[in-house]
Amino acid sequence: MSVAVEEVELLSHGITVRAGVYQPASSTLKAAKGLPCIIMGHGLGGTRAAGLDPFARHFANAGFCVVCFDYRGFGESEGVPRQCVDIRMQIDDWHSVLSYVRSRPDVDPTRIGLWGSSFSGGLVVAAAVEDGDVAAISAQGAMLDGLATFKHLLQRNGLAAVLKLSRKAALDALRGRLRAERITWPVVGAPGSDAVLTTPDAVPGYGAITPPDWVNAITLSWALTLPLFRPNRMASRLRCPALICIPEHDDIVPPAAMEDTARLAGEQAEVKRYPLGHFDIYVGEGFKQVVADQGAFFTRHMA
Repeated sequence: MSVAVEEVELLSHGITVRAGVYQPASSTLKAAKGLPCIIMGHGLGGTRAAGLDPFARHFANAGFCVVCFDYRGFGESEGVPRQCVDIRMQIDDWHSVLSYVRSRPDVDPTRIGLWGSSFSGGLVVAAAVEDGDVAAISAQGAMLDGLATFKHLLQRNGLAAVLKLSRKAALDALRGRLRAERITWPVVGAPGSDAVLTTPDAVPGYGAITPPDWVNAITLSWALTLPLFRPNRMASRLRCPALICIPEHDDIVPPAAMEDTARLAGEQAEVKRYPLGHFDIYVGEGFKQVVADQGAFFTRHMA
C-alpha cells in the first residue's frame, strides 16, 4: 500500500517545528470522523530522518495518520541554540504537536497515541500523564529512570568520566544563562572518548540509522537534571494503555527501569521483551519484530 507524506509546520512556544504527516494513500481507509493518529519523536540527539521513517510508513500502511516531528533546535525544525537538549522544552514540544494534531480535521482527536524511543520513551510517559487524554503510548528501549541511568553511566564509565561530564554540563548551563555560545559534546563516541554514549554499540548503532548530514553533538546542561527525570515514577498515573518494548541486552539504558515502569503502570501496561541490544530494534529482524508488536498494540487500542 502506498503512503502519502505531507510536510507541515506548527508552532511550539513561538518557534517553528516541522513534521512529516504520513497517511495511507487509499481513501477507503480514511474514516469520516478522522483517522487515529500516532505522534512520533526521536531520542537523544536524534531527528525524524534517523531511522523513524520505516516505523511511520508501517503504521500508515496499517491505517493510521502518523505525525513525525523534530524537536526545536534539531533537524528541520527552527530554534536556537541548535542541538540544545532540554527535558522540559522537549516535553512541551510533545504538547504542542498534540494540540496541532487535535486541530486537524482528518484526525480523530479521541484516538491519538504517542510513540517514543530511547530518551523519548521517557518523554512520552511524562507527556501522556500531563495531558491526560492520550489514547495509548508505546515506548521502546526507553530511558525511564534518569537516576538509574546516571548510576549506570557511573558504573560503566567511571567516576572521573562522569565528573568531567558534570563539570562541562555545569559550565554549559552557566553559558546558557549568560546567552553565550553553548558547550556541546558528541552524542556518541568510541569507548573511553569524550562523548555522552560510549558503549561499543553506540557509534555503529547511530551510524546504522542516521543520515550523512546528522549532527553528532548536543548541549550538556540537561545532564544536571537527568537524575531528577524519572518517568517510571509517573507510570502509576497513566490513564491509557502503555506498551513497553524491552531490549533485554540494552547497555544504554537499564532494562530494570523499563520493567519497573511496567510494574508501576499495573493493568495499563503491556510488556514485550526481545533478546536484543539497544540499537537492534531499529533495523533488520529486530525492527520487524518490534514494529509488528507496536502496530498490533495501537490497532487494538485505537483503530
